[in-house]
Amino acid sequence: MWQNSPPGSIYDYIRVASFSIGPDGLIEQWSRRAAGLFGIAAHEAVGRDPVETFMPAELRTGGHRRVGEILDGKEWTGLVPFRMPGENAVHGLAEVYVMPSETESGEPAALCIVVDVRVLRRIETDLAASQAIFGQSPFGFVLFGTDFTVVRANQRFATVFGGQADDHRGRTVDDYLARPEAERLTTTLRRVLETGDSVTDLQLVGTAPGDSESRHWSMNLYRVHSGAGRPIGIAGLATDVTRRHIAAREAASARRNLALLNEAGARIGNSLDLETTARELLGVAVPGFCDLASVDLYQGLLTGDEAPPGSWGSLHHESVGGSAELRRVAFASAVSDALPATAPVSASTDGVINPPILGAVHRYPFNSPCSIALRTGRVEDVPGDDRGFVQSTLAVPMVAHDTVVGLVQFSRTKGSEPFGERDRALATELAARAAVCIDNARLYRREHERALILQRSLLPPGDPEAAGLDIACRYLPGNTATEVGGDWFDVIELPGHRTALVVGDVMGRGLRAAVAMGELRTAVRTLALLDLEPAEVLSALDEVARGLGTSGVSTPSEGLGGAQWPSRASHKARDADLSEVYLATCVYAVYDPVTRRCTFANAGHLPPVVVEPGEPALLLDVPPGMPLGVGGEPFEEVEVELKEGALLALYTDGLVESRDHPLDEGLQALRNALIEPELPLEDVCDHVLTTLDTRHGEDDIALLMARIQGLPIDAVGDWRLPREPRSVGRARELARRQLLAWELDDLVDTTELLVSELVTNALRYGEGEIRLRLLRDRTLVCEVWDAGLVQPRRRRARDTDEGGRGLQLVGLLSAAWGSRRTPRGKTVWFELPLPDGEPAAERTVEQLLSMF
Repeated sequence: MWQNSPPGSIYDYIRVASFSIGPDGLIEQWSRRAAGLFGIAAHEAVGRDPVETFMPAELRTGGHRRVGEILDGKEWTGLVPFRMPGENAVHGLAEVYVMPSETESGEPAALCIVVDVRVLRRIETDLAASQAIFGQSPFGFVLFGTDFTVVRANQRFATVFGGQADDHRGRTVDDYLARPEAERLTTTLRRVLETGDSVTDLQLVGTAPGDSESRHWSMNLYRVHSGAGRPIGIAGLATDVTRRHIAAREAASARRNLALLNEAGARIGNSLDLETTARELLGVAVPGFCDLASVDLYQGLLTGDEAPPGSWGSLHHESVGGSAELRRVAFASAVSDALPATAPVSASTDGVINPPILGAVHRYPFNSPCSIALRTGRVEDVPGDDRGFVQSTLAVPMVAHDTVVGLVQFSRTKGSEPFGERDRALATELAARAAVCIDNARLYRREHERALILQRSLLPPGDPEAAGLDIACRYLPGNTATEVGGDWFDVIELPGHRTALVVGDVMGRGLRAAVAMGELRTAVRTLALLDLEPAEVLSALDEVARGLGTSGVSTPSEGLGGAQWPSRASHKARDADLSEVYLATCVYAVYDPVTRRCTFANAGHLPPVVVEPGEPALLLDVPPGMPLGVGGEPFEEVEVELKEGALLALYTDGLVESRDHPLDEGLQALRNALIEPELPLEDVCDHVLTTLDTRHGEDDIALLMARIQGLPIDAVGDWRLPREPRSVGRARELARRQLLAWELDDLVDTTELLVSELVTNALRYGEGEIRLRLLRDRTLVCEVWDAGLVQPRRRRARDTDEGGRGLQLVGLLSAAWGSRRTPRGKTVWFELPLPDGEPAAERTVEQLLSMF
């Protein structure tokens, strides 16, 4: 069968058939479509009466009448019920169009065109539904032909792009979208037409006519076929998702901002260094929030100036000529190493504003956005430079506790999304967090420096000197975060050229530990000047330590030179708050250069190390005792005689203790590091510190080393005198003879006079045998020993008294004098400086009269 229309035409859908009736009213011709419509072949239908064959019986009378009228030359159109032949006949309704005709001989005939009404009604319903969907859809509906031109568009589509729906016929995607988006859509249309695969949610960006704002569309595409399956175009359903896109973008921005704030909380403020904190802020902001950023801090803040409020950084205050001095401390860029041209500082010869370089000190002009932000504490917009690549900048003051500490600038380059209100809020929050951390770092640095000054002031200045000892010491604080601690050492000169060596460690770090260390060190010095035994010193020091953390009122203890003892109220306060109790370890040693004997007492500290010539290093067996502040246990003493040239080392736990190895290994490593004690003492200290794995930064380290030298035999004069009056003259004679042997002629007269006074007092007020000892080292020391327990007391004699001026004379003529208890009595001593070749200063009249 030849058809003029291609397969799938309208005739295939409406089922049109034809047959002809001859002059006798019988079927003369029967088309194949009629055979298909009625289900009767041509040989069965030709020659039969159509009325009798297809019409119901009750309609046959009217049917014969109509056939007669048609054969008389009348046209007729109408609906005719019919049934299929057979027992199970199917009833139908046909629309019949009858046209009269003639045979070759001129006899009347008729041509009948038949359409199945059921199919027509179905097509009408489908067309109505299609038109309703296409025309009434709230989405843009467009049908592209196989040449990708618009075949049909609905009114919703026309509402967006202007005009009526029919006006869009023949247009292409280039008429609606910019070139890149149009090419992307055309490529997608071609793929859908060729493959038949549908595309969903194709995102397109464009602008509607008369609208400058970009709009976002989501488009679904699918291929359309004819009834025979032939592709006839592509249907597109477009939805405006601009609001959804904006909402999604805002949600993504909110998630990004929350993530940035979370990251800021984790990364900003990990260091107590101002510049490091500024760099941490920029590490969070670039590139997650902006493309360029810089931080300026007030110069006074960086230099540690203790400026009064309003001098720098207070809100509503700036210098008259512009901002106060700032320093660029940090800069970060995700696009270029060049500094942003949004920090107006100085104008070059061509009028271009030059930004500060990293580390530069500068001021902002008074009316510049940056200066306004610093004065008001509000975020200011800095316009971008048309010749530069920066699109917009936010100048955000860094405010902490109503104080502006600096300014941070966030910049975005051209092509990036401009800053919005949400971005301004985030910038303010980031700057505020960094400002608080910077202000905390400033406060920490200020307090830290004060604590360091306090701690350094409590350590012995320079290289300590002592009779019969060569001393070297080292103090290494922890790292920046733990530099202030409670470790200390001290070298205290005692009467008789003896020396007290002290090393201690207050448990804990920080300012409180440093203050406690200072109090304990002061107490040690006070107790040492009383010339108590080492165990007595630690016992008294233990009471002082137990009173440090209490808030109760203390009362002075008798006989301790003003040391503070805790009262009952202070003990109750300490019991109520154990966190205020200070614990400390300490080793206290007293060395006598005449006998080379050293007496040790230990309060929970690590044992001293002694290295004698030719022998391995040994840990002295000194009972450790309890730490200071615990109380309740007495302290023991150990006396050790040290050989000439021996090396004594006192240290804190930071030298030998670490998280990486046990204490025993650290002590063994210290002993191994002391295998060459004959080296200069300074070199020995350096060798110990460089050899041991001290893990410097975990704890403070204090190291005190002393090489035993002892006083030469010829530098000591020691005599015992009987308890009789002539011993006074004998003492003067022995003193004169010894001083002349030492070639100290200038001191003979003064020494004779003072020795005579001390021996006379020993005879008058003392008991037992008298001992006279002269020691020559850096000074001349004279000691008079007796078995009496009554300590001498200096008093002012009355005008009528014949005596009582001896100790006044001793105090006037000597550099220092005093008395101390001994295991068998007491010792009274005085000290004279050695002559330096210049004549001694004459006594004033007031000094001479003070004796009377």
